[in-house]
Amino acid sequence: MNDLLGTVRGGETPTRPGAPVDLEAGPAPVQQADATDKHMEEFFKEVTAIKAQLSQIKKNQEKLLIAHERSKTITRSAEMKEIRERMQDDIDEVNKIAHNLKARLDYLAKLNEAALKRKGSEQGSSSERTRTAITAALCKKLKDLMGEFQNLRLRLQDEYREVVERRAHIVTGKKPTEAEIDNMIDTGESETIFQKAILEQGRGHVLDTLAEINERHEAVKELEKSLMELHQIFLDMAVLVEAQGEMLDNIEQQVGKARDHVESGVNELVQAKKYQKNTRKWMCCGLVVVLIIIAVIVVVAIRPWRYAH
Repeated sequence: MNDLLGTVRGGETPTRPGAPVDLEAGPAPVQQADATDKHMEEFFKEVTAIKAQLSQIKKNQEKLLIAHERSKTITRSAEMKEIRERMQDDIDEVNKIAHNLKARLDYLAKLNEAALKRKGSEQGSSSERTRTAITAALCKKLKDLMGEFQNLRLRLQDEYREVVERRAHIVTGKKPTEAEIDNMIDTGESETIFQKAILEQGRGHVLDTLAEINERHEAVKELEKSLMELHQIFLDMAVLVEAQGEMLDNIEQQVGKARDHVESGVNELVQAKKYQKNTRKWMCCGLVVVLIIIAVIVVVAIRPWRYAH
């Protein structure tokens, strides 16, 4: 399917210059066309704004991934705090954009619904097909983003566990049990598991590790909460996403059927040409045979006459 979203440029309605005009159809309905163009202009304006917001959410998601990767190698609490604050700012911005995005998608759905009641934009019109395809493509992008943020949330949980286990192993010299890791993750309390290391190495030696683990625990808790809020916003849009997703599936099916019909037509045309060629070939052969038979008959008829004279 062509990228219909690529036709949107600054809210302009795509036009086809040099389109033929049917003079026999009479004068064009200027007022109706102008009204349709006005509504389509509003539609494309919303689409452009939604595209910009989806793009910003994607950028923030990529920034969160980069910050998370960097956090895995940090061992100082001050650096961890800095990354924690930066990641929280990014996720807060995503939440704000998502709230606005939900409102815009709702409004876009209402625009599409109202358009179906207007002459020239009814079901099956080119305007309706354009609206449906573009809205469905936007919602598909949103659905993909939902999956990416869900994967990010699960990744933060899994890799946080790995980092805590690695820190504890480095400081204590032994691998912590699953129960000890669960306790550190659930409560943020890590001093108990480091008691022996504190006694052997001194409290000051392991204090920064304790602070870093605690800072990491707070960061994960905050991010988990924010990502769950974002996930809820996405869930609120799920009905619209699914509805538009079905439209996209239908469009793709129609495109597939059209492609199959074209291929079938081409095959039938090839077969017809082949049949036509074979028919001409056999006609020529038949004509030659008939001429030979006529020639034989003529020869047979002439020979007795010649001998008689």
